[in-house]
Amino acid sequence: MENDAFGTRDKRGHWRPNGALSGVAPIYALPPQPMRVLRWLPEYLLPWNALFAATALLYWWLVVPPAETMQTLSLGWIWPMLAVNAVAVFLFYGVFELRLYVRRAQGARFKYNPAFPADRPSKAFWWSNQTRDCIARTFLSGVPIWTALQVLILWAWANGVGAWVTWEVAPVWLVVLMVLVPVVHEAHFYAIHRLIHVPFLYRHVHSVHHASVNPSPWSSLAMHPVEHLLYFAGALWYLLIPAHPVIALFALHRAGFGAIPGHVGFDKVELGGDRAMDTHAYAHYLHHKFFEVNYGDGLVPFDALFGTFHDGTPDGDMAMRARLKERRERQLARDAQSGA
Repeated sequence: MENDAFGTRDKRGHWRPNGALSGVAPIYALPPQPMRVLRWLPEYLLPWNALFAATALLYWWLVVPPAETMQTLSLGWIWPMLAVNAVAVFLFYGVFELRLYVRRAQGARFKYNPAFPADRPSKAFWWSNQTRDCIARTFLSGVPIWTALQVLILWAWANGVGAWVTWEVAPVWLVVLMVLVPVVHEAHFYAIHRLIHVPFLYRHVHSVHHASVNPSPWSSLAMHPVEHLLYFAGALWYLLIPAHPVIALFALHRAGFGAIPGHVGFDKVELGGDRAMDTHAYAHYLHHKFFEVNYGDGLVPFDALFGTFHDGTPDGDMAMRARLKERRERQLARDAQSGA
């Protein structure tokens, strides 16, 4: 496929897709636009959200032990969960890394930043290597913290701690909640994301993740342990919301596996011939590039409401610069007043 038909490259070789990103999902349109929502639903569900819902169901059926076993915390059932999570992350992340960054099967076509991290050693990373650093952080704290919260939730369910309901009692509610898991995830992510951009937390916590200015698949879970905890804690909402444990598993999979699309670094993954899979990664890529825009992905329109949305166009660049300039001027004025 020719990426020139779908976007343009600037003088530095950075590629951007044609058209503007939407900062507000159609479900928020006023007056309601049901036909537009129906056209949008396949994009919302496929491929990622449907895939992660399916993996959560498979996990529930094939990996989660009987409730009686989980009533007592024991390494006998915890270690297998940790192992399955680690292997699943290795395989899922590894597929994207191998095809796009090791074999470079499609070169830099549809790649936002034309450089490949392996070609740019940096002291910002352990061993001056972005990929090794990110893999280490993923498995040293990311997967263990993910597993720990998963164990806590399943232990709580087995012991009747939480507002649990069954599929037999509330099937319609649980289906609706299943569909809304990505919305809850986005709202939680936006809130904790703004929190860790507070200067103190950014410097000591979130800067680890932002070292990947040019993100690649393993950047997805390359975080400080505090950020891992805050990030995966979105699944704990289902201890308060009447839910079934499989909903919480979906939330964990949406966080753990769902971090990949936003960090893959390519707008499309070529599948052969003229077929390609859209990643919808550009909004989050812009956050890694500019730091102070697109704290969410638009599913919950907080960026649009709070003026931090970047639509990916040159006009968006200008609006961002104007906003940052205005903020700097306000800060300088406050500093001048305090020094007077």
